Amino acid sequence: MAEENRDNESSDPVLLETDGPVAIVALNRPEAMNALNFETLVCLGDIVEDLRGRRDIRAVIFTGKGRAFCVGADLKERRTLDEWQVRRNVRKIRDVFTAVEHLPQPTIAAIHGYAFGGGFELALACDFRFAAEETVMGLTETSLAIIPGAGGTQRLPRLIGPMRAKELIFTARRIRAPEAYDLGILTGFGSDPVAEARRLAKEIAENGPLAVAQAKFAIDRGLDASLATGLEIESSAYEVLIPTRDRVEALEAFKEKRPPRFRGE
Repeated sequence: MAEENRDNESSDPVLLETDGPVAIVALNRPEAMNALNFETLVCLGDIVEDLRGRRDIRAVIFTGKGRAFCVGADLKERRTLDEWQVRRNVRKIRDVFTAVEHLPQPTIAAIHGYAFGGGFELALACDFRFAAEETVMGLTETSLAIIPGAGGTQRLPRLIGPMRAKELIFTARRIRAPEAYDLGILTGFGSDPVAEARRLAKEIAENGPLAVAQAKFAIDRGLDASLATGLEIESSAYEVLIPTRDRVEALEAFKEKRPPRFRGE
């Protein structure tokens, strides 16, 4: 496995590793249970933006070092900020998680330990979520006299429905992985969420990367539109793929009875 990180030092707040066509992005503040301070958000945003343009990366896994996935905003930092700085941080975390959501590559959260507030919202911004069975998670912001500010009030209701989302958000309830799975929040749970995430990522990576990206685009954009508009979005996404070399390669591979060699072009 090749390791890449911005300064090639393990003290960086976010680390990027690659395993063939799969990128693993790891929050790296284990001493703070991967709490999100402004430096971490900037680093995470830069890495996400770099991944957006990489044709060699076909799936992205988000996880955390140490005993927690992410406990949300860094409250020690938050106590030192004035109102303008708080607004800046909230705007930044919302923008970074929106960038995660809009990555063309499928994204998978591998969650363990704790995922509260912004940590849970990062997972919600991903396409898939696997958790260790003992994981505890929740949108706990109302217990701090604020609301989820990085997409939680919008993504969770779309995932599990408004009534159940309101119950979890209004009560700041913490739930464990089996309950989260039953609610439809998790793709799965077990002893090794990173291994499950890698398995799914590699299965996805075997397919045409441009096709996967366009399928993701069509699904995500179509969900916010009428069926008629969604069908037009699907048609436009299909049109993008017709002139690609990967589409021709798939037909040639079928003819020659061999696995296709997709290059993302």
